This record gives sequence, C-alpha cells and structure tokens, in this order.
Amino acid sequence: MPQDYPTKGETDTAESTEPSTPRRRGPPTALLVLIAAFAIAGYFGYQEFQERRVSLHEEDARIQSDMITVSSRVAGWITKVSVEEGQVIDKGTELIVIDDREARAIIDELNAQLEGVGAEKERLKAQQDLVRRQTDSQSAAERSEFSAAQVTVSSLAPQLNLAKREVKRTTRLFERKVASRRQMDQAEHQLQRVEREHDIAVAKVKGARARVKQADAERAKLDVLAGDLAVLMKREAEITAKIKRQNLDIEDRVIESPLKGIVDRRFANVGEYVTPGQRLLLAHDPDRIWIEANIKETQVRRLKIGQTVIVSVDAYPDESFEGRVERIGNTATSAFALLPSPNPSGNFTKITQRLPVRIAINQRDGRLRPGMMVEVTIATGR
Repeated sequence: MPQDYPTKGETDTAESTEPSTPRRRGPPTALLVLIAAFAIAGYFGYQEFQERRVSLHEEDARIQSDMITVSSRVAGWITKVSVEEGQVIDKGTELIVIDDREARAIIDELNAQLEGVGAEKERLKAQQDLVRRQTDSQSAAERSEFSAAQVTVSSLAPQLNLAKREVKRTTRLFERKVASRRQMDQAEHQLQRVEREHDIAVAKVKGARARVKQADAERAKLDVLAGDLAVLMKREAEITAKIKRQNLDIEDRVIESPLKGIVDRRFANVGEYVTPGQRLLLAHDPDRIWIEANIKETQVRRLKIGQTVIVSVDAYPDESFEGRVERIGNTATSAFALLPSPNPSGNFTKITQRLPVRIAINQRDGRLRPGMMVEVTIATGR
C-alpha cells in the first residue's frame, strides 16, 4: 500500500509551528584572557613582593680584583719583553729585562777601588807591625840602658860621699902635720876620679831618659798609622755598600712577577726608555676576586655581614653563583667623585646615594673576570 509522504510545503509548515528554545551564551573570550592575565600578574606580583620582602636585588654590581701595577725601580732601556697580554704567569716569572751594561761597568770600577783600598790597608798593617817591633825593641833597649845608668849613679853615690869625707879628714890631718902631702894628693885624686865617674853616670842617665822619651815618641807613629787604617776601613765599607747597592740595581733590571696571575695590559716594548715608577704591566690574580655592589643607602640597614648572596653573571645567564656579604662600605661612592658638585645657587635636588658592598665569591674555572657585570640578590631575611 503506497505511503503518503508530506510535501515540501507541508514540511515547512510543520517546522514553523514547533516552539523554539533559547540558545545559552558563555562569557566573552577577551574577558577570560583579561582575568587570566590579572591572575598571573597578581601571582607574580605577590611572588615579587614576597621576594623583595626577604631579599634585596641590585643590578649595579661588577666583579673586581686587585689590579697590580708592575713598574721599574731603575731607569734604562728595555732589551727584552718576555710576556704578552693574557699570558698566565707564576710568581717570579721574568717579565721585562732592562739594559745592565752601565751598571756592570760601575760594579767593575768599584771592585777595582776595593782592591786598591785592600792593598793599601795591607801595606799600612805591615808598616804598623814593623814600627811596633822597632819601637818595642828600641824602647826595651833604652829603658834597659836607663836602668843600668841609674844603678851606676846609685852605686857611685856612696863612693863619692866617702871620697869627700876622706879629703876633709886628710886636709885636717895635713894641717896638723899628721898626714903628708902625698896622702892629701891621693885623697883629692880619688875624689876627682869618683866625681868624674859619677858625672859620666849621671850623663848616661839623662841620655838614656831622652832616648826612652824618643822611643815613646816613635810609638806615636803607631797611632797615626792606626788612624790612617781606620780611614781606609771606612772607605772600604763605603765601597762595599756601593757594590751591594749596585748589585741590587742589576737585580732590579730583571723585572719579575710579584704574583701568580694573568697579564692584563702591557705598556712597554723593546727599545723604550723607562724611568723609576713608570707603569709597565697590569696583572691580577684570578683566584682573588670579589663583587662590588653599589647598594642604595635606603637599603643598607637590611644588610649584615655573612648574608648569603645569589649572583647572576650577565656572561653566563644560565648559571648562578653563590657568595656572601663580606664588607659594608662606610662611605658613599659620591664622596670619592673626582669632580665635586658644588651648589652655589642654593638649588638642591636630593639624590639617593649608594654605598659599596663587598661580596665574597669563589672563582669557577677562571671564568669570572674583573669588570664583568653581575646582578646580586642578597637574602636579607626580612
């Protein structure tokens, strides 16, 4: 049996007669994005607030090191430069050699003078010994003769007195006709003989005394020679000191590294003339580095020695380093400005000052180099 299908018109009429249900709409997409953005910003803002509350972040920081200036103690022409920039050096490494020919010539001249002084000193010593032996021998002989003459005078004195008394006695006896002329003449002759011997002995005593004084005067030559010898010894000491100083001058003409490190800059070349104190090289020890961060004065109160520091190096953005606060500056960086900022007009603009804070950090494979910019985050704890 054939089925009756509705015609197109009937279908449209049926659809039009069914009741329509309202379509539910969701929130706009832009609003959702805005809410999500505010939520994310709020989260990160809160995290930033929490981080700033317990830490201090500073971008004005860089790696520092003691830059050692190598200079010369002496003047002269450079004959050799043994290092290049960037070269690793050890303590005692030869860096620069300065011409030492003139200094060595002065050493030779001083050595010749020293030899001459030494020879003259030996001559004076020999002369001193000779004079000492001669004067000692002469003085001993003269003193012996003087003593003998004194003994003779002493022994003749009783004989002289006896002869005088005998003459007096014989004279009285002769006057009384008891003694003869011959006896009187014999007594007088004996007195004259003893007087002559006594006078000769006295003269010998005087002569011996004079010769003893002369021998003593000869010994004064020893004092003169000793004075000359003292002058020579002083001269010898002066020349020896000059030689020592000149040897130091020669040693200083080979300039050696005072540290183990790296040559940063070289300011001298072969053939140049250098003067004492002139800068020749710059070097630093890569193991002795630190970070200097300029912290605002309003934040310094939060810092303490020993606080942990997280360091981010611009050259190595994917790595972090750890350090600690080692020293907090006592003077603002503006106090060291080369050009002061006077204010004669009376206008004033207050600017927050910064204080240098030293942060200790360990070297890592020599990659941390002076002058590199870093960012530091100091864990203040509040």
